[in-house]
Amino acid sequence: MDLGLSEEQELLKNSAREFLEKECPEEHVRAMEEDEKGYSPELWKKMAELGWQGLMIPEEYGGAGFSFLDLCILVEEFGRALVPGPFIPNAVCAAELILAGTDAQKQKYLPNIASGAAIHTYAITEPSGRWDREGIEMKATQAGDEYILNGTKLFVPDAHVADYLHVVAWKPDGRLSTFIVPRAQSGISITVLKTIASDKQCEVVFNDVRVPASEVIDMDDATARRLRNMATCLECAYLVGLAQRDFEISVNYAKERVQFGRPIGSFQAIQHKAADMVTDVDGMRYIMYKAAWATSENEESQDMDVAMAKAWCSDASRRVVAHGQQIHGGIGFTKDYIIQLYFRRQKRAELFWGDGDYHRERVAEMLGI
Repeated sequence: MDLGLSEEQELLKNSAREFLEKECPEEHVRAMEEDEKGYSPELWKKMAELGWQGLMIPEEYGGAGFSFLDLCILVEEFGRALVPGPFIPNAVCAAELILAGTDAQKQKYLPNIASGAAIHTYAITEPSGRWDREGIEMKATQAGDEYILNGTKLFVPDAHVADYLHVVAWKPDGRLSTFIVPRAQSGISITVLKTIASDKQCEVVFNDVRVPASEVIDMDDATARRLRNMATCLECAYLVGLAQRDFEISVNYAKERVQFGRPIGSFQAIQHKAADMVTDVDGMRYIMYKAAWATSENEESQDMDVAMAKAWCSDASRRVVAHGQQIHGGIGFTKDYIIQLYFRRQKRAELFWGDGDYHRERVAEMLGI
């Protein structure tokens, strides 16, 4: 059984790691925590020149035409480097346009996403914080050939720097649809929230925001599930890269930190923690790639595979970063050390698109129990 990457995928992975080690070091991650934008337009432009924003976008719209599995390989490296900014929500919105956008919408938006000229993000969750359909209460009212949005979206990633918001709301006909809204449109107010990860999640309030019918994306249930699977897999991939690097940093520290005249890594308690960490990381990687492949190939098993992957990756990554903090001891909680960056970023990805409990319930439902 060959679980390895192809030569082209290995090249993508290695070139991404080399680029991010140079362009997104720890100092950059720390600087973006304090930056108002939360990302570097210069780095965003460099990534666009490498074709990353358009990696999965078809060549006819200016993209590279790679698969969703390839995108997950790239995002794993983003998790390793803790790349700040709107790359993942931007990729989810691009996937939505690819899967369900009209020809006119694809022509209008995909080339600018691929070139890095425009940033898109999604506005799904509301004050309830739920990721299921029942958690969405915003309703769009119809006025001629336009729709009017009123309500609040919460925990919207990078809304303050996005050019377009993909707002999920109920249409009068009872369908759950996406409304593409320019961020600068009148009636929209955005507040950046204070979060444990020091990322840029926002509260977005809509007050009589008008959206032309041509800017609405409708999709069937199967397409909606596949898009949700893609978004969830990207968070899993990010967590795999994050957990892998947290493990490496912790093992290196255990080899170097001397206590009682010997490296702390020689103590059995520390060895067992490291063993648990690597077991969890390898399990995360396997189950994530299984789900990513099933989603990329649109296999029937993708819903179950993705739910299992997110349930495992959410909980396993939490165990990994907790062990990393314990191996470092008290200094692991000081901001002078890098390990706390991984601990705080893990919590965001653990919760986005549903935590372990939410996805275990999904698995149980699909098992018919």
